[in-house]
Amino acid sequence: SKKGLLSVHTPQWRRGGCRSTLLGVMTSTNMEFGSLVLLIGDFHTPQRKGDVPNCFRELLNTDKIAMVLCTGNVGSKTTEAMLQGIAGEDCKIVAGDADHGFDFPETSVVSVGDFKVGVVHGHQIVPWGDQTALVKCAGRLGVDILVSGHTHKHSVSEVGGTFLVNPGSITGACNALGDFDIVPSFILMSLQGPNVTLYTYEEVNGETQVSKNEFKKGG
Repeated sequence: SKKGLLSVHTPQWRRGGCRSTLLGVMTSTNMEFGSLVLLIGDFHTPQRKGDVPNCFRELLNTDKIAMVLCTGNVGSKTTEAMLQGIAGEDCKIVAGDADHGFDFPETSVVSVGDFKVGVVHGHQIVPWGDQTALVKCAGRLGVDILVSGHTHKHSVSEVGGTFLVNPGSITGACNALGDFDIVPSFILMSLQGPNVTLYTYEEVNGETQVSKNEFKKGG
């Protein structure tokens, strides 16, 4: 049976992050988190990496996620089916530069609560990962939050009221520049009214490490 992401009642938050074997995003049993969105991508399985880290697999086996936004480079139909199994029709996958044989769109825009969220793989953004170029892309898509990948390095930033989010590579696959020193990661995004909370999950020495960022629309 599926174990909920919100099953931990009192996560042990600490400065710089939280070490946990479960996704401890619930601070009390009565807390409502609004819409939970999984941000994930750059699997490159089996081409560059064998599989998702074991410490992530159980975490993703949940019925608490309302939507999946994937930055692409899934690598296989098996990965595509796994993502669709999490959120069904609310699973949006965009085309990565290595997604040959898939019929994914170049970009995707969805409305979640008070926010419009855009997704693009990121190889189209020149220079790769450049904040100015990403903000321009967000403007073209008309979104408050732009989710992108390709660099395989997670990041969260706010530039002029636009939120830029990169969940990194869920498998820790090497990137297009040949960088093999990649920490596996993904992000869980909680949207509640004008508030955004981003939980970044990293695999470090076989364990899950969690850090949190909070933003407010118009704040």
